[in-house]
Amino acid sequence: MTENQQDSNVSETGKTRAIVAHLTLIGWIIALVQNNDKEKDEFASFYIRQMLGLMIIMVVGVILSSIIYYLGLIVQLGALAIWVLSLMGATNGKKDATPVIGEMFQDWFKNV
Repeated sequence: MTENQQDSNVSETGKTRAIVAHLTLIGWIIALVQNNDKEKDEFASFYIRQMLGLMIIMVVGVILSSIIYYLGLIVQLGALAIWVLSLMGATNGKKDATPVIGEMFQDWFKNV
């Protein structure tokens, strides 16, 4: 399946896990733990990997804010916009990769 394509076979469990992964670090951990059972859902795994990469970008934005305030703010606002797009994709049952670096997240975190 390519990015931005709706999967008619997305299970409600996978969709729920993908949405929960977007809800704070605790939500991401809950989704990760629930998805590491015998019934691992690929849709949920996709968004768990996306959110791991996005959370790393958010941490980098916070660190940059302490050094170069405006650059950090831009990174954080960009991450927020991407988070909203990602949440919309998960809610709609579409695998929407994060713009520019989403495919890299899938490759880097393929073991998650």
